[in-house]
Amino acid sequence: MPVAESVSVTLAALPRGVHIITSVIEDALPSLPEVEVGTVSIFLPHTSASLLLNEACDPSVRVDLEMVLNELVPESEAYTHDDEGPDDMPAHAKSMLLGASVTLPVRSSRLLLAS
Repeated sequence: MPVAESVSVTLAALPRGVHIITSVIEDALPSLPEVEVGTVSIFLPHTSASLLLNEACDPSVRVDLEMVLNELVPESEAYTHDDEGPDDMPAHAKSMLLGASVTLPVRSSRLLLAS
């Protein structure tokens, strides 16, 4: 059983929104079945995307979260940073609010996720 391991994952381009990537993360961790207790740190090196831990059971949570984020950071504002389109600066602001990393506990070979 490795004490520490580092893997990189490349996600296919996804449309704007809240997406579940749990299976992608689990599939990228070949030694996960050997881990009884540990942590997994996930970092997203992109300034206009973010990571969060939330409920995956009810799809309406993702819809409502997107609505809340769009109300907090509307595209209709006159942002000065608009070189890459009107959605770029709002994406940077949403990333700042949500963050670019998540640390998950592992117990009995499973990621402990929110419910």
